[in-house]
Order: sequence, then C-alpha cells, then structure tokens
Amino acid sequence: MPDAIFAEPRLARLYDVFDDDRRDLDAYAAMAEEFGARRVLDVGCGTGVFACMLARRGTDVVAVDPAAASLEVARARPGAERVRWVPGDATVLPSVRPPVAADLATMTGNVAQVFLTDDAWLETLRAVRGVLRPGGVLVFETRDPARRAWEGWTRARTHTVRDVPGEGRVEMWADVLEVAEPFVTFRQTYVFASDGAVLTSDSTLRFRGREEVEGSLREAGFRVEDVRDAPDRPGLEFVFVARTD
Repeated sequence: MPDAIFAEPRLARLYDVFDDDRRDLDAYAAMAEEFGARRVLDVGCGTGVFACMLARRGTDVVAVDPAAASLEVARARPGAERVRWVPGDATVLPSVRPPVAADLATMTGNVAQVFLTDDAWLETLRAVRGVLRPGGVLVFETRDPARRAWEGWTRARTHTVRDVPGEGRVEMWADVLEVAEPFVTFRQTYVFASDGAVLTSDSTLRFRGREEVEGSLREAGFRVEDVRDAPDRPGLEFVFVARTD
C-alpha cells in the first residue's frame, strides 16, 4: 500500500511543493536523449513531473504508479493528456492492453528503495524487463548506504514552512523512527495553519549496496552497463544503467 504522502489526497497535493528541487530529472531526460529513447516507461511516476516533462518534448510515455491520489495530481499537469497513465505497480505491466513496449525504463527519486523484500524487487525488475525491447535500458538511482543519508533526516535539518495555494501556510519536518539496516523508517509531519490539522506519513526505505543491486539486476536478466554518480547529489548515490540482452 502506498505511503500517505502519495495516497492521501491532501498530502499528495503538497508533494511537489516541498520536494521542489528536481534537478535530478534533468539527468534522466539527458539519458533519454543519450540512449535515443522514443518510448519511455516511468515506474513509480508519482505526481507525474518527469512523465509530463518527457511528453511535452514529444516522447511517448507510459507512467505507472499504485497511488491514485498521486495520479490525480499527475493528470492535471500540462502535457498529461499525452501520457498513458497506468494505475498499479510494475507487476501489472504484462497484463496491460494494448501491450506496453519501451526503449527506456526509469525509476527516479527513491522508487527503487521502496521495494523492501528481495521477491518484490525481483518481481519489479522482471516485469520491467518484460516490456523493454531487446537492447532496452533501465536507469534508476539508489542511495549509497555507506553515506548514511538518514542521519540528516531530523526536524532541525528538515523543518520547512511553505505558503501553499488553496491550503495556506503549511509546515513540514521529518524524523527517523527506526534504523535497522538495511531498513530505515521515517515520518514526515505536516501541520496546516488553516484548520490546525496534523497529518503524518510513515515510510520505510531499503538501502541496498552496489554489489547487491548489481547481483539482483543480473538475476532479473539485465546486464549492468554502467554505474554513474548522481550529478545532483555527487558521491551520495549510485545511478545504475542496465540493459536487456
């Protein structure tokens, strides 16, 4: 089940307000050009920022996400009418009609880390591989566990206040609830000045090391072509480029 930040409509409408630094998407768009991708599958598309960015550039985009509230936000974006929106996780892709076929599949942000079990992660990778053309590419990022990013997820470092159209003043902060490596659970709290409502969203991410990720890609039938640095977070993340045979 999707976390509240994606599934609760009032919170889904706030997601892009508080996560507004999406310089990471420029790198993904550049890779779409690098690999000559005319058809892109955006796995875990969320509120559709990347999918609509590509669609406005003339790319054929299929975007899949299990959170209905996030898809509702996505469908209201400029360019959304050019995107094929698919409710569900990647495992629904083999049954989608007409069939999905892509040159490039992406998982931006923390998408690759939401799959907590080996089975769920492998099922996702295999489902994606199944809709990529021969020689197609999968690109995704994951945080380097050695950098222990969660140590900065404190109220003091994350507290933010924004004026949100239609909502007024909203403050947000994050707190880590549990670290049981490779799993980290944290809570985001949102306080609405307009009515005093306090909403929270708990999330758990799995921090896989480079060798573990490479092994899972090979098991799912991919060939790891490259592991790059994330230009927006240098030294903090791995960006995997894997190709079908």
